[in-house]
Amino acid sequence: MTELLLIALATLVSEDLTCIAAGVLVAQGKLSFTAATAACLMGILAGDLLLFLAGRCIGRPALRWAPLARFIPREKVDLASAWLAQKGLIVVFASRFTPGLRLATYFAAGILRTRFGAFAAYFLLASLVWTPLLVGASALLGGPVLLQLLDRGAGATQAFLIVIAAALVLHFLLRRALSFHRRRRLLGFLRRKLEWEFWPAWAAYLPLIPYLAWLGLKHRSLTLFTLSNPGIPSGGFAGESKSEILARLSAAEGAVAGFALIPHSLSGALRIHRAGAFMKESGLQFPVVLKPDIGERGSGVLIARGQVELESYLLHASGDTIIQQYVPGVEFGVFYYRFPDEARGRIFSITRKHFPSVTGDGASTLEQLILANPRAVCLASRYLRSVRRSPADIPAAGEKVPLVEIGSHCRGAVFRNGAELRTHRLEEAVDSISKHHPGFFFGRFDVRAASVGEFQEGRFQVIELNGVSAEAAHIYDPAVSLREAYWVLRSQWRIAFEIGAVHRRLGLRPMPLRDLIGTLRGHLGQRSLPPSDPRLATELSNAV
Repeated sequence: MTELLLIALATLVSEDLTCIAAGVLVAQGKLSFTAATAACLMGILAGDLLLFLAGRCIGRPALRWAPLARFIPREKVDLASAWLAQKGLIVVFASRFTPGLRLATYFAAGILRTRFGAFAAYFLLASLVWTPLLVGASALLGGPVLLQLLDRGAGATQAFLIVIAAALVLHFLLRRALSFHRRRRLLGFLRRKLEWEFWPAWAAYLPLIPYLAWLGLKHRSLTLFTLSNPGIPSGGFAGESKSEILARLSAAEGAVAGFALIPHSLSGALRIHRAGAFMKESGLQFPVVLKPDIGERGSGVLIARGQVELESYLLHASGDTIIQQYVPGVEFGVFYYRFPDEARGRIFSITRKHFPSVTGDGASTLEQLILANPRAVCLASRYLRSVRRSPADIPAAGEKVPLVEIGSHCRGAVFRNGAELRTHRLEEAVDSISKHHPGFFFGRFDVRAASVGEFQEGRFQVIELNGVSAEAAHIYDPAVSLREAYWVLRSQWRIAFEIGAVHRRLGLRPMPLRDLIGTLRGHLGQRSLPPSDPRLATELSNAV
């Protein structure tokens, strides 16, 4: 017990050296791995908390000192506190694995207005990862080396010192192995697991299944939601034709971006000819948008900026393709619903879509810029595959490099809640366009406008309409909590079932469960298209 206490106290002097020494004691058989790790862990956690409390007790009063307060105003402290409270776990993990950052970071966390309980948990999690790694590595190295030295006649003290030196070298190499590149990749990995907006669809929807089952039991039909849009096969749950939907909406003059369907049944040469004829008839120049007629979540979408890209895409298309006018400007998602017995519909959600970019400094490579970006690091691999230049390129100072140009969250677009953009004119425009599609009552419009002001005035063009499987995409705003997101999803699906119930009372029948499963299987079997840029092939196949 005394040995464990001494180990814990020794971590206050040098955490890493104590962990290495504890690992050597494990190798000698003098301590169990569990006991050594626990002792180091307790000491490290105590040291972390002491640093935090030192910042809280000493740092905060210092900030009230007039000369210091002049250089560090309260507004900046509040801003830094909010950032650290939101990103605390990521910051703590990064500092734990980065030499020289821990003391300053933990002290600063104490100075700022952060929650003690939350940061104590962060310190514990980071230590639970780092401590066993260092103690275990030292034990694995120390065992065989120590035995060999003793067999060769070295004294116990001499052998112990040699092993300590070797363990220090190992520690140095371990730190070096966690280079900037690897640390940032690790950071991105952790954020994708901890921040719900990056979770795969199946993981995000898993907790919703019991509620959907309850809605099905309540309404005595598990597939009643397919009647939310009786004018769209399966209500738009899966397998619907995007071109058919756009064609119906085109009855609203000027509301839909120009498009044409290029059947897969045509030969490659005829597909290319059909695309050229459409562009000529419509007076279009590059870029144009190419996408599968049946797809989802941005799968297979490409903005073709030249003839080579267009031809490559069409030659490799595995299904019917839509060629569509590229509409410049800003992009939004507008989720709309209307009950069949009501004259007017409502906007349920507005999403502002942002297309992230990085800015060159004249020295860093594109890959380094992406890894250094606080958000882009989460999707670094995706951006590096999709950006149209080499990761080793060094952008000029001030040069802005777009990372994504498709307004899909799973392709890397950033979504923000745009509820404040709702206007009476916007709601009227969306309601009017919706009524041009027979049998449409529930879904999300993806639209583009010349500016935010034009959008609010109801002057925009529809580029796509998704039915019952669409989401109120503002839930992917990083500022939206998981609890709030599930509240929105529950409300969304409740409305879908309620609209279906009204249609059932009017004599319509929902799609049988067996047919819905067959539709879903067929859809899963035919989605995804290869892009013209080979580097996007993996991206598009994984984007669904």
